[in-house]
Amino acid sequence: MAKDVFKKSFILFSILFTMHALNAQDFKFTKDHDALLVKDLEKSAQFYSTILGLPEIYNAGLGPKFRWFALDNKVQIHLIESEDDSFTPHKGVHLALNVDDLDGFMTFLKQKNIPFENWPGEPGITNTRPDGVRQIYLRDPDGYWIEINTNTL
Repeated sequence: MAKDVFKKSFILFSILFTMHALNAQDFKFTKDHDALLVKDLEKSAQFYSTILGLPEIYNAGLGPKFRWFALDNKVQIHLIESEDDSFTPHKGVHLALNVDDLDGFMTFLKQKNIPFENWPGEPGITNTRPDGVRQIYLRDPDGYWIEINTNTL
């Protein structure tokens, strides 16, 4: 009799659990970091600190081949020194960062002789996406594309 009650309880529990199976919507995701493989860590770190103005943060004790940088919203960019050159940068695969003054940033890039372009590839100018967001694209020392935009979301 006890076995029969246990068996029925187990079946009922299994049915109820199956009816409330977890879905991806049951989880909340936020962005933590992007990791980029770089050839010359010092050169890349200089770009992310000087050109993008990102503060360097503690790299969790990972050693000299790792440099971490923080954005205002606590998202991080991890630079990892590597000899792997199997990735070919493509504009369609890019980091996207918001800036509060795109025109001022474009002036800054021009003063530093940092080339940038719009999505179609026209140098030195911006374009506006269909959603009204203005954007430019530039490359870091390893050729990774970075979108800088006015999106305020």
